[in-house]
Amino acid sequence: MTSTSTGSPNDTDELPPEVQDMIGKRLYEEVGDFPVERGYFWTAAASVENGNPLYWDDAAAEAITGGPIAPPTMTSAWFRPHWWEPGQTKQKLPLQIHFDLKDRLQLPEAIMSDNTLVLYEPIRPGDMITAAQVLKSVSVIKQARVGKGRFWVIDVEYSNQRGELCAVESFTGFGYRRDNA
Repeated sequence: MTSTSTGSPNDTDELPPEVQDMIGKRLYEEVGDFPVERGYFWTAAASVENGNPLYWDDAAAEAITGGPIAPPTMTSAWFRPHWWEPGQTKQKLPLQIHFDLKDRLQLPEAIMSDNTLVLYEPIRPGDMITAAQVLKSVSVIKQARVGKGRFWVIDVEYSNQRGELCAVESFTGFGYRRDNA
């Protein structure tokens, strides 16, 4: 790749080796802090008046999907870290790779521009969900209305305690420096 200016992480298309080494690797694999609970998805469904029988009616859920399932829109809820828990010395951040990239590329601002969820095995009450993050790509430096920076794509792979893939959530982020910074 070619250098576009002074050689700082902000001004060259070349990625630092530690960022290049992250691409394609499963990082930050962790098991959720609690099992999937029906109370959570009843509350979520009630909040938007979602009467889908897969969430409410055991007989219908059994006939359709072999039992109750969690709403797919709650996939990430089962691994999101609590802001606090007893004995915790450092706050856990969701999507840690995103924050790593902001730091390592010296891009203090960032936005998420796209989010896609692909579903596989249903998530069911009692499941323990494991999430792992995979950095798929980092772009060359781009100029956008908000500033100069890079796009990155991060996949979060969710699996249950049996090792079955439940979902892959893809995020596209743009880390940048404001033009006036």
